[in-house]
Amino acid sequence: MTQPNLVFHPHKTLGKPNYIHTFNSEDQHACRRVCIFKTSLELFSLPPTSCVGSILDNATRDTDTDVIKARPSRIFLLPNRERLVHEQRTAIVTGASKGIGAAIALRLAQDGHAIIANYASDEVGANEIVDAIKKAGGQVIAVQGDISDASCMPRLFDAADQEFGSVDVLVNNAGIMRLSAVASTSDADFEAHCAINIGGVFRGMREAANRMNEGGAIISLSSSVVGLYQPAYGVYAATKAAVEVMTHVLAKELGSRDITVNAVAPGPVGTDLFITGKPEGVIESIKETNPFGRLGTPEDIAAAVSLLVGPDGRWISGQTLRANGGIV
Repeated sequence: MTQPNLVFHPHKTLGKPNYIHTFNSEDQHACRRVCIFKTSLELFSLPPTSCVGSILDNATRDTDTDVIKARPSRIFLLPNRERLVHEQRTAIVTGASKGIGAAIALRLAQDGHAIIANYASDEVGANEIVDAIKKAGGQVIAVQGDISDASCMPRLFDAADQEFGSVDVLVNNAGIMRLSAVASTSDADFEAHCAINIGGVFRGMREAANRMNEGGAIISLSSSVVGLYQPAYGVYAATKAAVEVMTHVLAKELGSRDITVNAVAPGPVGTDLFITGKPEGVIESIKETNPFGRLGTPEDIAAAVSLLVGPDGRWISGQTLRANGGIV
């Protein structure tokens, strides 16, 4: 294969649609598959001699101007192909002060995202997450807000714009779970489930649809109880089913902007939300029903989110990933 002579256009950012390479090779097929170039790479703080390769999707070439337009599906340093090069991205994580949300915020910060860590009331927990991320060298701010309030999502996006420039990832994690049989569910509990689990996610999706960068990702937390149909979970499961429906529809609406939209549906996870109020014997029996013989961990769910918002998840959209160890 003849190595193309490629020119780096610094005003274009890797990973965005229509990133432009100029080359002078007749091997169009080869150029569609792998393109390699050298540049100073100041954008990534890498040595001047570094090589970067990008596997291109849907490349098109103008034979008169020798300009190729393509969307890189994977970007990596050569010869160390295991190391990925990421542009700076910003992620909003709701309910990030504890449990699964805290694990997601920590994992995405580890992946290189600047974090907007939203919390409703647990300021101490949110500050602990902020301290942990900053101590590891990451960028993060905590922003208080109740996602059932219509003003919350615009404020989170405003904070991201002011602090980090824009938003690339939204993780709709915050939610409530109050278990009761349908016959005994109060109007107050029903309305609270709908306001937070559906309304908060809807407003997050709507704000992202209007303000998120192209090439972004929206992840909403559903639950594997949607497929288990357990007694006492009727209202909670119904709200999570609504999240999955909105996910599938929004994915079709935002695909033209290269924004992926997915849901992650955890099974039983060892968080306060799940464990509180359950006798130890019930917890043990739940573990036994899982093929792995354990509860999930917040880090298990954070790993699934990391995959979906990362470079290897760009062809996954409109899906519900049931991260539950095979329980359903």
